[in-house]
Amino acid sequence: MEVTTQEFKQCNLITVKGRVDSATATQLGEALEETTKSGQHKIVLDMSEVEYMSSAGMRVLIVTQKECKRLNRGEVVLAVVSDRIKEALDLVGFTPLFTIYDEVAPAVGYF
Repeated sequence: MEVTTQEFKQCNLITVKGRVDSATATQLGEALEETTKSGQHKIVLDMSEVEYMSSAGMRVLIVTQKECKRLNRGEVVLAVVSDRIKEALDLVGFTPLFTIYDEVAPAVGYF
């Protein structure tokens, strides 16, 4: 898995490529934690190249979402989520907890 971060004035865009599973979820968690610890709580997660996401990856998403929304500081917005991952998010009841966009540009513009 590969994680890259782009910093914008209003938010950070984090792009994830590959599989997010129990072996790689900690890497994603560290990237997200680094962003929140730097003071940025408005995050767009580009998932266009995520092939698979396990429950460990979803746990990282929900932990980060809670951290960002605490004290109304921001939130995690998901962009370009595959149908397969959307179904999994819906199955575990996470869909209402995230704003999801079909493209990256409107997701970044959300902030």
